[in-house]
Amino acid sequence: MSRRPTVYDVAERVGVSITTVSFAFRQPAKIRDSTREAVLAAARELGYVASASARGLAEGATGAFGMYAFDLMLAERTRSSDQDLLSAPAQGLDPRLFPLYVDEVERGFALECRADGRVLLLASGAAGGATMYDIAGRVDGLATFPGPHQPDALQQIARRIPVVVFNTPVEQDDPFGHIDVDNRAGVQYLVEHLVQVHGIADLAFVGDLSMHEFQERLEGFRDVRRSLVPDADPDTDARAALTGTGWRAALTDLVAADRIPRGLVCQNDQQALDVLDLLAAHDVRVPEQVVVTGFDGILAGRLATPTLTTVRQPLESMGRLAARLLARKLADPAAAPERHVLPLQPTFQGSCGCAAP
Repeated sequence: MSRRPTVYDVAERVGVSITTVSFAFRQPAKIRDSTREAVLAAARELGYVASASARGLAEGATGAFGMYAFDLMLAERTRSSDQDLLSAPAQGLDPRLFPLYVDEVERGFALECRADGRVLLLASGAAGGATMYDIAGRVDGLATFPGPHQPDALQQIARRIPVVVFNTPVEQDDPFGHIDVDNRAGVQYLVEHLVQVHGIADLAFVGDLSMHEFQERLEGFRDVRRSLVPDADPDTDARAALTGTGWRAALTDLVAADRIPRGLVCQNDQQALDVLDLLAAHDVRVPEQVVVTGFDGILAGRLATPTLTTVRQPLESMGRLAARLLARKLADPAAAPERHVLPLQPTFQGSCGCAAP
């Protein structure tokens, strides 16, 4: 391959300084339009692309923000050929393992980065933190989704760059920006609707409780059920098993024994979609026999049959706000970390009988 053109080549072609070339790409308002057009024309002719890495070395900044999520359908194997990639859909990957709400938050984050002239880097990895350290070394600020965080890793990263976390417990004096929703209130909307509008008192919570936000939703479910249905039967062992990693087998057993609760409040939309599939496979009709609710408001829930009753998080707004918090902290490193609790919107659809499928 021929030598890659540099900023010096562009400057020489146009007859300007390398500073002027840099302004043409990054701060065009500082130079005349005719000069910028000449620089860009020379860059196209030479095949020059501005280097963010070089800029970072020179300025101590990258112009990029990062977004990190844990184990997003990461394959346990390494693919060795194009044919492996082409045949991946047939290899048993379950799309429900991918947290679909991540896509919608990422969209908001990407839009805000673009509006602010920043590059976006996306990464995912396991709980060990190596991948998180890697992306943190390439960006000026990092937003991270809930997961098996290594507190020491995040604390160390936050000493160097701003960090914003979604739906993560607030620890005393932690250095992170926080974006949360009121998980307990969200479940309260759903249970109140099922009890007061549909007259359903036989309710159970479904989920593996793998994250803090899911545990908050279960606590909210128990609180509001206790308030609205004080004489509800205590959970049996079979129903208690619905709040654990074996929830699917426990629900299958209840279906087989014809003891399924009238209402199933799921920890999130993806769990609810999984429940809808399981019930359909056993010819259990929703909402005629069983009512199902979710939590998040992902697009897939609006496309399900029946459409999913849920509580919508403002997913795109969460992503946009995360980028803004990083930018504000970057501009004022001494400012105290911000915490925002965003509003939720209950949406009553076909899975509870409020709207046609």
